[in-house]
Formats: sequence, C-alpha cells, structure tokens
Amino acid sequence: MKSEDIKKNFLDFFKSKGHKVNNSIPLVLKDDPSLMFVNAGMNQFKDIFLGFKEPDYKRTVNCQHCLRVSGKHNDLEEVGFDSYHHTMFEMLGNWSFDDYSKEDAIMYAWELLTEIFKIEKGRLYVTVFNGDKEDNIGQDDESFEIWKKIVPEENIIFCSKKDNFWEMSSIGPCGPCTEIHIDLRSEEERIKLSAIDLINKDHPLVIELWNIVFIEYIRKKDLSLVSLGKKFVDTGMGFERLAMVLQNKKSTYEIDTFSVIIKSICHITSVKYGDSDKKDIAVRIIADHVRSVCFSIADGQIPENTGAGYVIRRILRRAIRYAFSYLGMEKPFIFMLVKDIIKSMPDYHQIKENQDFIENIIQNEENLFLKTLNKGLILIDEIISNTNSKVIEGKSIFDLYDTYGFPVDLTAIILKERGFSFKQKEFDECLVLQKERSKKNQKNVVSEWVAVFDDDIQEFIGYEKTSCVARLVKYREVKFENEKQYHLVFNYTPFYAEAGGQVGDKGFLDSNNDKIDIINTFLDLGIAIHVVKQLPDNLNVDFNLFVNQEKRIKTSINHSATHLLHFALRSFLGNHIEQRGSYVCDDYLRFDFSHFKKIELKDLNKLEFLVNSLITQNISLETEVIPFNEAKKNGAVALFGEKYGDLVRVVKFGDSIELCGGTHVNSTGEIGLFKIISESSSSSGIRRIEAITNNKALSYFQKLELDFSVIKDMVKNKNIVEGVRVLFDEKKSLNEKLDFHKKQEILNLNKDFLAKVKDGEKYKSIIELTDLSPDILKSLCLSLFKKNNNIFVFLASSFNGKKYFTMGFSKDLISRNKIDIDNIVSKINDNFDSKGGGSRDFYFYTLSQEIDIKELIEFVSGSII
Repeated sequence: MKSEDIKKNFLDFFKSKGHKVNNSIPLVLKDDPSLMFVNAGMNQFKDIFLGFKEPDYKRTVNCQHCLRVSGKHNDLEEVGFDSYHHTMFEMLGNWSFDDYSKEDAIMYAWELLTEIFKIEKGRLYVTVFNGDKEDNIGQDDESFEIWKKIVPEENIIFCSKKDNFWEMSSIGPCGPCTEIHIDLRSEEERIKLSAIDLINKDHPLVIELWNIVFIEYIRKKDLSLVSLGKKFVDTGMGFERLAMVLQNKKSTYEIDTFSVIIKSICHITSVKYGDSDKKDIAVRIIADHVRSVCFSIADGQIPENTGAGYVIRRILRRAIRYAFSYLGMEKPFIFMLVKDIIKSMPDYHQIKENQDFIENIIQNEENLFLKTLNKGLILIDEIISNTNSKVIEGKSIFDLYDTYGFPVDLTAIILKERGFSFKQKEFDECLVLQKERSKKNQKNVVSEWVAVFDDDIQEFIGYEKTSCVARLVKYREVKFENEKQYHLVFNYTPFYAEAGGQVGDKGFLDSNNDKIDIINTFLDLGIAIHVVKQLPDNLNVDFNLFVNQEKRIKTSINHSATHLLHFALRSFLGNHIEQRGSYVCDDYLRFDFSHFKKIELKDLNKLEFLVNSLITQNISLETEVIPFNEAKKNGAVALFGEKYGDLVRVVKFGDSIELCGGTHVNSTGEIGLFKIISESSSSSGIRRIEAITNNKALSYFQKLELDFSVIKDMVKNKNIVEGVRVLFDEKKSLNEKLDFHKKQEILNLNKDFLAKVKDGEKYKSIIELTDLSPDILKSLCLSLFKKNNNIFVFLASSFNGKKYFTMGFSKDLISRNKIDIDNIVSKINDNFDSKGGGSRDFYFYTLSQEIDIKELIEFVSGSII
C-alpha cells in the first residue's frame, strides 16, 4: 500500500466515525513559548486541553508533521544509526474532546489496524498502565477489561508510569495511556523468544505502533495531580512505522517516501547502499535531514544563527558533514534532493510551491559550510604541524570550534584518521567556561495563574474601539532578578497583542483613579496578556482600559503601508516574492521577503512611486471574515509559514488582498507619505526593506533638503553632484601626491634605520623610538623586516599625543625557530598596558597614555634581545 493511500485510509476511517479532518500546522510554533517546534500531533489542540479554548468540534483527526530535535524530545544524535529514528516524522492521530469513551478509542484503533489495514492480530501486543503509588493512581483496569475482549490475555502487559503515563510537560494535562506494539520478527525468531520480553526494549522489529492517551488529570506546580473534570482522548501513531508494517519492510528508511530520496543520494554520490555501515549511516542521515530542512523552510523557518533557525542550520550542517566525511562530497548536492521530496510526498504542495526558494537556501548553506570545512582542514594541518605530541591541546581544538564554528566531532574524526587525538577534558573545561560567560544574568520565575473572575472567554474589540470597560479574569506574577511584572487577562480588551509582525499595544488601565501603565501586550496560547509592573489595589472591580492612541495610529499606518509595499513588490518583481517576516511599530516598518539579488536604487524608486500612488488614490479599507479556502480562491496572500484556522480575516486595499489580524488605517490616504530608507540582505535568499511613513517621512525629506543646502554652500556650486565630483578629483590628486612623498620618506627612513642595525648572537635587530605617524610607522616596519633576512624590528612612536609600537620578524627568523615570538608578545603585554594584535610575523599596538615609552624601549633592548 502506497504512503498516500495509507494516510487517506486513516483519515477516511475516522471521518466515517464523525471526526473532522484537520490540516497539519507549520512545524515552527510562533505563539507557544514553551515549544520551539511541533513535536506531537496534539500541539495544535493544546489550548483546548488547558481549558483556554472551547473546541469547535467534539472529535477530530489529522496527519501532523513533527520535529523532535530539541528539549525533552530530541532524537537528533540517534538518527541514521538505527533503522527507525527520524528528526521529522508524520504523526497520525485522532482526538476526542470530552466525547467518546476509552472503549470507543480502543475499538476504533483495533478495527482500523486489523480490519482496514489487515494487520495480523497475533503479532499485536498491548500495554496498560499498572498504576503509581507516588501519584496515588490505581492501575487502568477499565482498559484492561476492554482489551481482554479482543486480545489474548497473555498479549496484554501492565507497564509502569515510565512507559504508560503521558504528560504534556512537567506541569499541565496528563493521564494514563495504552499502547499497541507489533512484532515484525520472523516466525523462527518469535518461537525462540516471546515479544513480551522485547517490548519497550528498543528492539528494531518489536516496536510501538499506536499510543492511546486518556487525559484525565492536571499536574500542578507542586507535582500533585488533580482530576481534570473533562476527559480527553489523544492518540498518536507514527506514520513511517505504520508504512513500514504495511509495505512489509524492516526499516522505516525502506518505505516509499524514503526510497526515492536514498536512491537519488546513491546515484549522485556513486555509493551503493548496503555495502558499508558508515556510508549507509551517512545516506540515512542525509535522507532524513533533507526532509526536515525542506519542510521547515517551507513552513517559514530558514537556517539562522539563533533559536529555531539555529536548530535547522545544525540539522543541515550535520547532513553536509556526513556527506563530506563519509561520501567524499566536497561540492553542494543536497539541494538537488528537493525534487525527490516533491516526488515522494506529492500531497504537500508547499514544497513544490517553494521549490526554487528552498533549493537556493540549501545550496547557499552548503557552500558556506563547505568553505568552513575546508578552512578547518587547513587549520587542523597547522595545529598538527606545530605540535610535538600525538595528543593535541584541548584549547587549540576549542579555539577552532569557537572561532570558526568547526564541529568538534568532525575534528576528532579527522585527527583519528591521522593518528592524533586531543585532550577532551581540557576542551570540555573551555566549553563550560564559555557557557558560564554567556549565561544571562537575569532569570525569570513565572507563578501559576490566579483566578479572579469566572469568565474563560476573552473578546478582542480593538478593531472598533481603543478603550473599554472590562473585568480581570486572572493574573500571574513574573519575577526577574531586579523587578516584578504581572500578566493580566481581561474578559474584554481593545489592546492588540503582538502578532503577525505588529507590536503589541501599550496604554494604561484605570479604576477609581488607580492608574497603571500597560507596558506591553502579547499572545500566549491565543490569549492577550497585558503586562504591568504593579497590581491594582482592588482586583474585583470594573477596569477602564485605554490604548495609547498615538502609538496605535502610527503603528496602523505602518502596517497598512507594509501591505502596499508587499503588493508593489509582487507587482513589480513577480509573484515569487513572499513575505518571510516583518516588524511593524510606530517608528518604522521592516519587511523581509524572498528574493535572490539586491534591488537597485532605480527600482527602489519605482517601488516607492507605486506605493505612494496607491496612497494618493485614498483606497478604502475592506475587511471580512470568511473560510480560509474561499479567501485563497479570492487571491488573498497568506503569510509564509503562518498557522490559520478555518475562518480568516481578509484585509483588502483595492488589489492588495492579504490574510491579516492586524490594525489598519481606514483608507490609504491616511498613510500620507512612504519612503524606503534601506534595502539589504537579511539572510541567504532573503532581502529586507525598511521604510518610514507620514510625518516621519516628511521630516526625512526636510532633513535631506537642509543637508543639500549646506553641501551646496560648501562646494560653491549650484549643481551639487558636479561640485562634489570636483572635490573628489582634487582629493584623489592630493592623495596621489601624498602617497608619492610617503614612499620617498619611507625609502629615506629605511636607509637611516638600516644603519642602526645591531648584531646579536642569533639574529639582527632594530629597536628605535620615533615620532612617526602610525601609518608611516607600520609601513617602515614592514619594509625593514620584509626586505631583510634574520632580523627583528621593534619601532615605537609618540605622535599627536598618542603612543604606539610595532614589531616584525623576518620569514627566515620564524622558519628556523630562532626567536620565541609568543614569549616576546606575552612579556610585553604582561608589563605594558596596550591594545592591538597581529599575525605571525607583524604586530601593531596602541599604548596606554600612562606608559613611559622610553622605558618600553629599554625593556625590549634589555629583556627581549
């Protein structure tokens, strides 16, 4: 059975049982600070489990992409080394929100596996929760009694809390679970040893197939359990494992969605899969990781240096590293596999729609990291050539890792191949010290919510109003090192919470002249959180909430201008332009978009003209809330990687149509004026435009006019460009004359200083105090040691109230180890306060004003030579 048929049968089965089919949400979570990536199918229903949202349906089913590469659920280092671990996988799941019973959930699972998918019943085993004394929970007899009706009792195993009690996190919803396992071993192996002895023992062919969780409790902060009141069913079955079973394979890497990718890797690299364990591991790692990276980029997360982007970059670099180390691939090729993912997973249109963009991102990342790898090899050669031991100092390897980002595990492999190792303990100590240095000073502690008013539904009224009367629903305290903050939730709010690139509103609340500033508003699981620095004296009263209208108006202006800019970019440059991020506040707007080359000034001017023409047309704002699919059919532009519900808000200014929940002007004329102030590269394949509007743009033009007036007076020419060009030509001519005289001066000085050479036992030296400028000082030093052999040059200078010194070492002096450069540099730095540095043969430093420069010359003459 093909993969797409397996998914269809799963979804259709539960659809026939009254379940609503939900789409997979993007891999990167933007509104849940507790999770970096979606790591389970239930993530999109988390606010329902927590009681923050009432479900629109009682039962649902989906196939969700999940990524387990960070935090508690982290499979990254295991991927490739066995036959079933993956970074990204698809989770098939069905849910009941206080609807059907344990019996329904169990019988649905059994019917689907044995009657629809025709899996042999004798190969299936079941685990049931055996209770926990610490939590004062008895064993799950209800599930056991249900299973006994359909499964031989000897195939039912009671297991501990470790394997059969599911928890969302350290606090929150949780409950016992029952799992279905399958034994895929041969008949001969099954006779020798019962599967009962292999369940939950990481056997590659005795594996968990389906986990059915009964969420009945909430884990409190004190770790106690309380009954949830409502009962939920949350199930999850790894699609890749199910496909392995139904396609009669021994590894998830052999199923159809992987075989296409692996075949392509082997073709490109000229490797035969199955011939070498090390090469097979590399092939599996590349096949797995390229899927994760593709879906992450398609869902809006490109490789970056921080946060979720760093994790994606790390995944991709791991694949590049294994290709480089074990498959001999020194040129980019992983980007070529995107087409194979499209071929093997045709249902996921976001990969096909963004194919060029994804390929370019991956190829650029490959080029960058391969350069790092090549540089690392050169540096490792240098480290080896400068040591007399087979064990390299840990600090040298740490410097390679810290300065150049060269992976330490790859360094270890390369050193081992050359008969070397390094001091791991010393490396670890350096790493610990670095982490301690980079730790943030402030740590915040978030308390539990305290309920005030019995109303669990919040209504946002900020599109129509900027003030309202509301009741405080709940609050929590957040402790920082030096201050406290409080998070407030109201039943009504006009405050826009930060989302879609628009900053959160600020303002104040007032009750009986108790006025408190609201310093920020942000979303937490779909609820607007109002941040204040003090609690009101009386919590059980009506509060007047007031948004800072000036900031809101300016922010709305910039948000609407962002829509017009997006429209202008797509109109002018093409429909390949997609929003990759934005930041909209009252001061300016920032817009990131997919494009692979710099936009020239003349084209930026055309974009500005188009946006300003839309402003002068005074186009009215139109908004409507309609089904997502209808909005897409009408041409609405969705934000790349954003999660949308069944109903979406459409914002329209003429032909500019976008899905957006932000605040806007009533008509484009209110924007007034639009001015682009910068265009730059944000990251690989992403361009960034920053712009200003309204009075800020007017002030910008007025300042330009004033600056031009000053320049016009300075160049004494009505044609400013011509006047500046004349000045530059004069400057160029003067610089050429200055360079000529400088060279002549250095030649003359060179002769004078060579006459001051002193002969030593091992080498010659020039140690002199001068009054030369820093440029002349450096040039003279370079000339003296580069053009002469066996010489050490040390020149100091006091010039225009500042003190400097420079030193150089002739090439032969270094190659014959006649001089200990590190010792010289160390001695001078230890005794004289200075800032600077240099390469192996040349150094330049600025001295502290307190230093007696004559004393420095005497020290070098007496202690160094």
